[in-house]
Amino acid sequence: MPTTKTLREGSTRKRAAILSAARELFLADGFDRTSVDAIAGRAEVSKRTVYDYFGDKQTLLQAAVDTVGQSLITTIRRILDDTLTDPTEAADLEDVLVTFSMRIATDMLGSAEYATLQRLVRARSGHLPGGGENAMADTPDEALAERFAAFAEAGLLDVPDARLAADQFIALTFNVALNRFGSANAAEDARVRPLLVEGVRTFLRAYRAA
Repeated sequence: MPTTKTLREGSTRKRAAILSAARELFLADGFDRTSVDAIAGRAEVSKRTVYDYFGDKQTLLQAAVDTVGQSLITTIRRILDDTLTDPTEAADLEDVLVTFSMRIATDMLGSAEYATLQRLVRARSGHLPGGGENAMADTPDEALAERFAAFAEAGLLDVPDARLAADQFIALTFNVALNRFGSANAAEDARVRPLLVEGVRTFLRAYRAA
C-alpha cells in the first residue's frame, strides 16, 4: 500500500534525480525487479533519502506517472494556445480543428513522453489500489471545453454543454483512431489523418452554429 507518512519536500534536484532514476529503472526492469537500492544508487542518494522523499516504491511509481502526465498536459496546453485561437469566420473552424487534431496526434500522441506514460501505466497496473489515479485526469478535456465555450460565445458553435462537446470531439477523432489502429500517432501512420478530418467534420455537423 502507498505510504501515508509525512514526506520531506527536500531538495528539488534530489527529487528530480530520484524520479528520473525510478522512471528509467521501472521502464527497463519492471516494477517488481526494481529495488529501492537500485533507484538510490542511480540517483546518487541514500536509500533513506528515497524513503524520506517518497515513502515507498508504490508512491514513487505513482509520482513518476504523474510527472510524465503533467509534462503531457503542458504540451496539450501549448498546442491549444498555438492552434485554437479565435477564428473570425465559421468557415475557418474546420481548418483550425484539423490543425489542432494533427498537432495532438503528432506532438503529443506521437511523442516519446506519451509512449513512456503508457509503459509506466502498464507497469503500475496491479501495484496501486484501483490501478492508481489517472495521471492526466480530466485536465485536457476541460481545457478543450473552455475553447469550445469561447467559440460558442463568439457565435461560431452552438454548444449547450461545452464539456460534453469536448468529450464527443475526442471520441470522434482520437478515440476512433485508437480503437481502429491501436494508435493515434499521425506521425507514423498515414491512416490517422483521414479519420481525424472526418471526425472534425462530423463534430461540426452537430455543433456548428446555424
